[in-house]
Amino acid sequence: MHIAPLVLKILITVVVSVVAYVLTNLVNQSGDELWKIAVAVVIGGSALIVQYMVDFEQRLGTLETGHMERSRRLEEDFDHLSDAAALLSDLDDAGMSTSDAKRLIKNLRRVGQQGPEIVKAFARSEVESLASVVTDLTGMSAHWPRDNNEWLIRLTQCAQRTIDATSSSVDQRFWGTDSAGPYLDAQTEAMGARQVTIRRLFMVRESEANDPVVMARFTWLCQAQLSVGIAVRYLVLPPSPVEQPHPRLASRDVVIFDTDLYLEFEPDQLGVNVKTTLDAQRERVNRQVRWFNALWVRAQEVAPDPEPAS
Repeated sequence: MHIAPLVLKILITVVVSVVAYVLTNLVNQSGDELWKIAVAVVIGGSALIVQYMVDFEQRLGTLETGHMERSRRLEEDFDHLSDAAALLSDLDDAGMSTSDAKRLIKNLRRVGQQGPEIVKAFARSEVESLASVVTDLTGMSAHWPRDNNEWLIRLTQCAQRTIDATSSSVDQRFWGTDSAGPYLDAQTEAMGARQVTIRRLFMVRESEANDPVVMARFTWLCQAQLSVGIAVRYLVLPPSPVEQPHPRLASRDVVIFDTDLYLEFEPDQLGVNVKTTLDAQRERVNRQVRWFNALWVRAQEVAPDPEPAS
């Protein structure tokens, strides 16, 4: 049975008062009755006051403990807010978009609260991939273990001045795929909206250059790009790798953006791109720029022949 705290205090007070009255009678049986009652009341009142003091001390201790816990939580929250504010300030100082960072965090929270497990897993995977790429970029280079057309299109959308690209004979098959359309659209937008200058250098094998059907189709491909404003030239490569001016550029496609960074696509023996490298190391970028310019000077312009061969 639960007894209310106030009733319990009153009962204890009454018991203490009765005990005090009995003890007073035993000690001084001939004394004044009023004096005995007064002593019992004083002792009982003192017992009541002591109970309230003990209760007050307990509540004060509980309040103090709760206050310390709240203060600790507030301090942790403040530290978290300070860290978040510092990160956003660092982003702003670095010229990055703080609004995009806030939007990412806000929507990740919403996905975590609402999305099914597979959506959460996909979101985590995308964030981990982005974090890995950005971490790699602190060293001015990043790698992707296969063909990455998303990087190609996004960098084209970010270019402000120039895009210089080599396109190997292996890569010519790319222009007939669905991925080529968005890439050409991004280039057209870059030239129209930001006045970006685009040069494309096709690397043609000697065996291909001697095949009229192949060259007719190749000429049509070049004319299609010339018609949208892309400067196009081609370089016929000697059959022997030793005689080639730059064997690596003949086998790998390189796209240089604003002479500040480049993408390099590495194919396997079957001509399938198996690795994409993004590199902004100044020395390596300058080397690529020099190689491209040297090859561009040696390259030939495309003869007008817009009709494709059957």
